[in-house]
Amino acid sequence: MTSTVTATGTTGTSAAGQDRTTVDLLVGGMTCASCGARVEKKLNRLDGVEATVNLATASAHVSFDPVRVDEATLVQTVERTGYSASLPSQDALEDEADPAIALRRRLLVAAPLSVAVLVLAMAPGVPRLPWLQLVLTLPVVAYAGWPFHRAALLNARHLASTMDTLVSLGTAVAFTWSVVQLGRGAGGHLYFEVAATVTTFLLLGRFFEARAKSRAGSALRALLELGATRAVVVEDGGEREVEVAALRPGMLMLVRPGAQVPTDGVVREGTSGLDESMVTGESLPREVRPGDDVVGGTLNTDGRLLVEVTRIGRDTLLARIRQSVVDAQTGKAPVQRLADRVSAVFVPVVLGLAAATFALWVATGHPLEVAMTAAVSVLVIACPCALGLATPTALLVGTGRAAQLGVVIRSAQALESSRAITAVVLDKTGTLTTGEMTVHETAGDDEALRLAAALESGSEHPVAQALVRHVGRVALPIDDFANRPGVGVTGVVDGQRVDVRQAPEGSELPDPLGDVVDRARALGRTAVLVSVEDRPRAVAAVGDIPKSSSAAAVADLGRLGLRPVLLTGDHPAAAGQVARELGIATVVAGVLPQDKQREVARLQESGEVVAMVGDGVNDAAALVQADLGIAMGTGTDAAIEAGDLTLVNGDPALIGTAVRLSRRTLRIIRQNLFWAFAYNVVGIPLAASGLLDPMIAGAAMAASSVCVVTNSLRLRRFGR
Repeated sequence: MTSTVTATGTTGTSAAGQDRTTVDLLVGGMTCASCGARVEKKLNRLDGVEATVNLATASAHVSFDPVRVDEATLVQTVERTGYSASLPSQDALEDEADPAIALRRRLLVAAPLSVAVLVLAMAPGVPRLPWLQLVLTLPVVAYAGWPFHRAALLNARHLASTMDTLVSLGTAVAFTWSVVQLGRGAGGHLYFEVAATVTTFLLLGRFFEARAKSRAGSALRALLELGATRAVVVEDGGEREVEVAALRPGMLMLVRPGAQVPTDGVVREGTSGLDESMVTGESLPREVRPGDDVVGGTLNTDGRLLVEVTRIGRDTLLARIRQSVVDAQTGKAPVQRLADRVSAVFVPVVLGLAAATFALWVATGHPLEVAMTAAVSVLVIACPCALGLATPTALLVGTGRAAQLGVVIRSAQALESSRAITAVVLDKTGTLTTGEMTVHETAGDDEALRLAAALESGSEHPVAQALVRHVGRVALPIDDFANRPGVGVTGVVDGQRVDVRQAPEGSELPDPLGDVVDRARALGRTAVLVSVEDRPRAVAAVGDIPKSSSAAAVADLGRLGLRPVLLTGDHPAAAGQVARELGIATVVAGVLPQDKQREVARLQESGEVVAMVGDGVNDAAALVQADLGIAMGTGTDAAIEAGDLTLVNGDPALIGTAVRLSRRTLRIIRQNLFWAFAYNVVGIPLAASGLLDPMIAGAAMAASSVCVVTNSLRLRRFGR
């Protein structure tokens, strides 16, 4: 099967040999799971179309036969369903409007007006001024509450109902009934404060939700910003600078020390150390020579390289990693909040009960006003203010407490995912280890190590810096210094010829130098050989070391009933040594960046619910693929933005804290939702029977909200 990437998606050949095109549509206006299901259903009714709608990313992943349907038809179908749709452009994520901005604008109008109405309606000793209440409430209901009314009207066109339906109908009925009562000059309680406060509370919840969702495309934005933008091309004996987009396979690029490799290629001339940490996450530069492949976006540390272009644009490794993030986002199951699932039954039942209450009171000979009062009481007490507060207040308190502890919780989905986690996949370098080279063991002449430290003091190479830190900075006269990229350094230090290089394979060294070299290789470390006047005098074993809290963090995961898995692109020996030190039984080493996502998916297919912890660009796709992505705050922006949780200071001990707090916050949300629904179960029959005046119903509704907020505030006492 072959596939080629297009501007909007991919074109491929199905197993049956039929050409199909894949596109990701941006869908606007979806507010709950039923919206996504409706769009998905409409698209799948088209001939030759297979669609999956993702509410979390506000997108529809569509595979279709271009002979029978085109992209314009897909967009029109979504729009006829009542939602907006567009094809993603290269800058779609940057150009997309942030829905949280519009909601914040409405909230800034609603909040002060609602407070004023509440004071006029409820404060003792304050004149009621009903006409002023009407004037103040109208913009809250009509303007601030428009998103709820629009969604309710849209659902009504398709004979469906959601929480938006109940919010819209409850606030509209309370407002309209109050206007009618005011116009008739009739006595009794007016419900302007109910219409205003319910709208404001629910708008607040929608704002918090939209602010979290607005970051859905941040991982892709961070990835798009990586890599060089210009390249130096060598041709006809000269050099010229061009845009990276102008590169073509076969061209020769000059990559100077300190410059990024513009695109994937193969080294034709020169040797150097290549810092691939931004792609692989590994801290030790890879030595490259003629014939070695290099990856676009990596950093040339010291040598001058002439590189032949082999892959450009969407075929490069970095582009494929970007695409993996997009694919992983598309493949995630839509978020279905508990309130939405229950409301699929709850809302129609409440609407039916309100209508039945009105009809029953009229049928039994009671005045129209009595019947309307009872029906309004049902709608008011059922109006889901507590439901709307249940999630955002717990999230607000929980995320605030998490931030104090050094954990950033990015979405409610992360909380739900944490409940079912069974395995935690851990990246090695930068996550469990410091990502900094350290001297583990030395052997031989201390004076030789001192001379080597003096020689290496001017080098930025990680191994050189490790040696200098171990011995201490030594100031000695240096002559005839030479840096041999990919080999080492040499020079005359204090009158003696000193050579520092990686111990060559197959070299015969006397004990104890040979023993240290053998142990270093067995553990995946780098053995540095120091020769003075061409005689081997000392050896240093250099490698990464675990963070001080890593062992305790792994043990904590075990206490939580979670299975740790070490997943790394590093050498199996080095990975095995770290795993033994930290007590990790399962190790997957030597994994290419693009394969990390597959390893996470493989664990998921075996029945595991997976949390992924990582810090590099190479971890971004795996973080999105995982059921719960945990990014180290000390890592790359791409990894941080791809994670559902971020550990701000990169301390692995916070992994267990993050899981515990996420689970506690989810438990509080569930308690809040239970209370909100239980209050309705008790209150609705009382309202329908006429035993609950609308004013008391409004007070009961407010009391339920206070209970929800108070319960959420318990999270402030959460400790590690």
